[in-house]
This record gives sequence, C-alpha cells and structure tokens, in this order.
Amino acid sequence: MADEEFKLVKAAQAGSHSALEGLVRIIQDRIHRLAMRMLANPDDALEATQEILILVVTKLSTFKGESAFNTWLYRVATNYLLTARKIQQRDLGLTFEMFGEDLESGLVDPAPAADDVVMLNELRISCTMAMLLCLDHKHRIAYVLGDILEFDHSEAAEILEISHANYRKRLSRARGEVVAFTATRCGLANAKAKCSCPRRLPAALKARRVDPEQIRFAAGDAPGYQEVVAMAQKIERELTVLKLQTATSSLSSPRDFGTSIARIVEGEVH
Repeated sequence: MADEEFKLVKAAQAGSHSALEGLVRIIQDRIHRLAMRMLANPDDALEATQEILILVVTKLSTFKGESAFNTWLYRVATNYLLTARKIQQRDLGLTFEMFGEDLESGLVDPAPAADDVVMLNELRISCTMAMLLCLDHKHRIAYVLGDILEFDHSEAAEILEISHANYRKRLSRARGEVVAFTATRCGLANAKAKCSCPRRLPAALKARRVDPEQIRFAAGDAPGYQEVVAMAQKIERELTVLKLQTATSSLSSPRDFGTSIARIVEGEVH
C-alpha cells in the first residue's frame, strides 16, 4: 500500500486528476478516524475531515519525501485539529470530574435488564468517545496517536514535531488520566463502579444523548455490547492470572556457576 500510495502522490503532484481522486479515497478514512477520536461529534468530525483533505490537496506540492507520506499526512491533520479556530471555539472545557458527575446523574437502581443491546452499545461508544474530550488538545492527540491509532512513539513525536521524551511524557499523563477515570467510573472496567450502561441508558435516552432514530456509533463494524462485556471480563481474568503468575521473587540462581562452568569448559578443552 505504501508503494501504491507513493505512486499516487507523485502522479497527483504531476497533475493527474484521477491520481488525486484515488489518493483522497485512500486517505479519507484515516483522517476521519482521527477527527472522530479528537472531536467525538460526528458532524464536527465530517466537517474537519473535509477541511483537512482540502489542506492535504493544496499542500501536496510541498511534500518532498523527506519523511513517510503517512507521517506528513498526519502532521497536516493534527496541525489543523490543534490550531483551527472553529475547533477551539467549540471546545466544551470538559473535565473528568464534570464528566463523571454527569454520568452518575439519573442512574436507575436496580439496573434494568440489558435487553436493548444496540442502544447500550451506542451509549458505550458515545461515552468512550466523549471521555477523551476531558483531555486538553495536546494530551488528547498524544493519546489518540499512541494508544488508539497505535503509532510508534518516534513517529508520533515526529508527527507532532516534539521531542521523543516530550511525547512520552504527554502520552503517559494522558493515559494515566484516562485509565484512572475508567477504572473508577466505568462499570465495564470495574463492576463496583456506580455507572453502568444499563443503569445510565434511561437518562441518556431522556436527555437525547443517544437517539434510537439516529444510530451514529453502534452501526457498521463496531463490536457488539455483549461481545465487549465478555471481552472486558476475559481481559480482567487474564490480567489477574498474569499478575499472580508474575508476582514472584526474581528467581535468581541460588548457586554461582561462574567458576564451576569455567572449570568444566576448561576441562573439556584440555
């Protein structure tokens, strides 16, 4: 794919209209996925995707091949997402504390039976997406690139044009905040957490946080709600077993073999 992409880039730079169209079709999903994880709102993400693609096309002549095209592409995209005025103006100033309080408002007790798995999945995904809005933009983009899109840290740092050490620091802080919030507030990650999708769904429907008439996240290839529940439980069990298995001493050798092995080898040589 990288070779095909590079050929399209060169052809598009040379003026080929069909190559330009083909290139846009190849990269549009990547840009949209990044925009969705940064903005959470589908309408905002679609608008940002179009704006970024226009930027990519107009700046394409500046790509000299000094870095991978994908690195250059994401640099253009992240610069827009971090600096565009309209995105800055739409920022909600959300914090993890505010988000947590909102999640725990209007919870139904006891939790209803988890029958409407589509809407439960819609709520699960929308909550997961919105959670990242609690991170400021520079930590959010570090988390999205590193933990969600799984970029190598060196490439992520190159995309953001910051040092490797600075990137690792941002990612570590962002990851710590997301993990801490999820581990204490999300019923999928912690059975003792107050909020769970079944308990939260009635309030979310009433507040139109999710809409049965407009499924925006749970369609397509998204894993099903029960599948995610089972996956979370399996991971928890496996991590518990792994921690138990690795919670041992260093198991260093009780004997010093240095001298004895040297003598054995020396005897075989002679």
